[in-house]
Amino acid sequence: MPIADLNIPILETPRLILRAHRREDFESMVSIWQDPIVVEHFHGVALSREDIWGRFLRGFGMWAVNGFGLWAVEDKATGAYAGTVGAFEVKREMIPPITDMPEAGWTFAARFHGKGYATEAMQAAFQWTDGALPGRAMFCIVAPENKPSIRVAEKCGFRSWYRTAYHEAPTLVFKREPVTIP
Repeated sequence: MPIADLNIPILETPRLILRAHRREDFESMVSIWQDPIVVEHFHGVALSREDIWGRFLRGFGMWAVNGFGLWAVEDKATGAYAGTVGAFEVKREMIPPITDMPEAGWTFAARFHGKGYATEAMQAAFQWTDGALPGRAMFCIVAPENKPSIRVAEKCGFRSWYRTAYHEAPTLVFKREPVTIP
């Protein structure tokens, strides 16, 4: 199935374009997921190229199966691949388990950290998902020490829900209540 057949919407903000991933984004994804600064809050372990390829392909499958998924985020000023945002479903093995609720997430190259890009991109993504997934709450997980991501979550309407462990690491779970669009 060609990527275009997935009908992944293109979203724009003043500084960013959210679009379908392209094959040429893969090397940028490798750079992000092997950067010690980025993976510090993802259990501190860089992903292998094989694992990153699996993530890359899984993103398309989410759009095909669920009708929602992850966007590539492109910096309008430079055309650079900045990161990934969106809503997804990975069936995390956490206690208590979270079922029937999409997860939201964002990952950006270190050079884009601290510039408000994650908040800007996620707010654009929520404008689309709130209409596409009416009445659905969402959750996100954040490492307790990842204060910048906690701020992004809060700016996007998430509130602290509970603490758990994921892959044996302390994890905060945040919940965003459903948004009603008039």
